[in-house]
Amino acid sequence: MATSADARARGAAIEALANDWLAARGLKPVARNQHAKGGELDLVMREGDTLVFVEVRHRRDSRHGHPLETVTASKQRRLIKAARFYLARNGLSCPCRFDVVAVTGSAPDLEFLWVKGAFEAF
Repeated sequence: MATSADARARGAAIEALANDWLAARGLKPVARNQHAKGGELDLVMREGDTLVFVEVRHRRDSRHGHPLETVTASKQRRLIKAARFYLARNGLSCPCRFDVVAVTGSAPDLEFLWVKGAFEAF
């Protein structure tokens, strides 16, 4: 049976792969696993002048739905709150965007789906 430590390690590995995959597509890594009040930011990256907050979601298969379906309205609110805290803590004022990278499959056969501007902060 998998432990929560195994799940965390698997999640960290998927996030690292997503980070590298996005970097290969032009995004510049800024930070990873930024804990903030009420949430965690998986990846913080830059695309030009825009700071990109990336939520990475993984599912081995779609039997219980696609990983994109797991970014619910409440999850979006937590991410927005965490991003606002990150910006304030770092004294940043810049254009921002929320992206989601959905990863399906098992290593080494992973598929990535990148949704730019997956949701807006209101």
